Amino acid sequence: MVTISGVKLNKKTGIISIRWKLVSTYLLLVTILLVFINVFISKTITNMYIEEKKADMLAKTNIIANNIKYYVNSEANSTIYETMKNEVTKYSKKINSRIIVIDSNNKVKVDSSKEFIGETFNHEEVEKALKGNNVATTYNHKEYGHLMYSSVPIILNSKIVGAVLISKSIDNIYSRVKNIRKALYLVSFISAIFIAIVSFILADIFSKPIKKFTNAIMNMAKGNLNQRIDIKTKDEFRQLASAFNIMSTKLDQVDIQRKDFVANVSHELRTPLSSIKLLSESLLHQENADIEIYREFLTDIDSEIDRLNNIIDDLLILVDLDKEKLNLNYKVTYLNFLLEKIITRLKPLADEKNISLNYDPRDKIQIKLDSDKIQQAIINIIHNAIKYTPEGGNVGVKLYSDSNNVIVEVSDDGIGIPSKDLEHIFERFYRVDKARSRGTGGTGLGLSIAHQIITLHQGKIDIKSAIDEGTIFYIKLPLDTNME
Repeated sequence: MVTISGVKLNKKTGIISIRWKLVSTYLLLVTILLVFINVFISKTITNMYIEEKKADMLAKTNIIANNIKYYVNSEANSTIYETMKNEVTKYSKKINSRIIVIDSNNKVKVDSSKEFIGETFNHEEVEKALKGNNVATTYNHKEYGHLMYSSVPIILNSKIVGAVLISKSIDNIYSRVKNIRKALYLVSFISAIFIAIVSFILADIFSKPIKKFTNAIMNMAKGNLNQRIDIKTKDEFRQLASAFNIMSTKLDQVDIQRKDFVANVSHELRTPLSSIKLLSESLLHQENADIEIYREFLTDIDSEIDRLNNIIDDLLILVDLDKEKLNLNYKVTYLNFLLEKIITRLKPLADEKNISLNYDPRDKIQIKLDSDKIQQAIINIIHNAIKYTPEGGNVGVKLYSDSNNVIVEVSDDGIGIPSKDLEHIFERFYRVDKARSRGTGGTGLGLSIAHQIITLHQGKIDIKSAIDEGTIFYIKLPLDTNME
């Protein structure tokens, strides 16, 4: 029997000891797993960036389509045409993308690169857009690299009068993913070496805990994120197991929130779209219908479009808040007057449900804040109180201060919030009672937006609530913001 660097090798049979088998097995499993995770993470990150970019591009394409929809068929008017061209050129520079405007006959009206103006433009994305579809696709050209094309129809008076095509390089996404992949490979390589050394030295001692971790990680790689490891030993492995359990629980919660987010967004967007489709199809199938029927149906369609716009606006606000793009415009604001405006604005909504909306300004307060953003946050909270208060109920708004804070208190005698849900109430799309919440309407984003706006003002929101007794929101803003 010969021993070479701790590996026992039998000369006659060539059998390797169980210690080396364990080391090699674990090293192989870890290597395969790391490769799988690297590939999975790389693909996931790439797809995530691409999908986010598609959504962003479609939003920008829709913006320019809405801005120029009245100009597309005004070719005879040079002033209007120049206005449209300037609008397209300005927006093209702003988003650093090429923009092409095509009329319903596939004729290029405006090209920010001035290449195809006046030519017939047959493009797959444009053809789909002229049929009423919003399209965003990616290509990999040998000459231009990775590009994304997004195209949407230009709709005027429910008629497609043209299309907008935006093309943009997305090489930066692939470059970013490439850097992430390099970092993952480096981390994976260092991890593999470390695991090999530790496993070789301590394989017999740590074989069972390592096996538990390996099984848990393999299950997580399969999508079962809520894994728990139970280790009885009083050493670092127990601490590692505890940290792992916390991590897996949080990952599982994040995965659940992601699925709920996708489901809620899909539901919120699908409902008005289905209504619009049903109403428009009803109009199309009616011959010689009375003008009042058209007016009624178009009014309903307009209402559903407003609902879609509200959802999109709320999502865009959250995107800006997440990316810290929101610049607060601090100025001295008379908070009493601001609240009076809010109450006046929301009183008709309360009156519809025969709800008493009371305002009690106990103090006169001037404070530095972004009045538009704070107004939005307070409106969201009061609107939420009205929405979840039954008919004939009461909603109260009080304004006062203590030694450190201005406090806006919003109270109601509505359905209340269970204690287990209070810590989640500001999460996006979180619904205490999904069936009941959907019945009341809304996007499920109002409280999340309010919370982030108040937080940006260095304030906070406290809640007291009991089932069937009502809810009180305390919006606390610091008196001394020290902001210029």
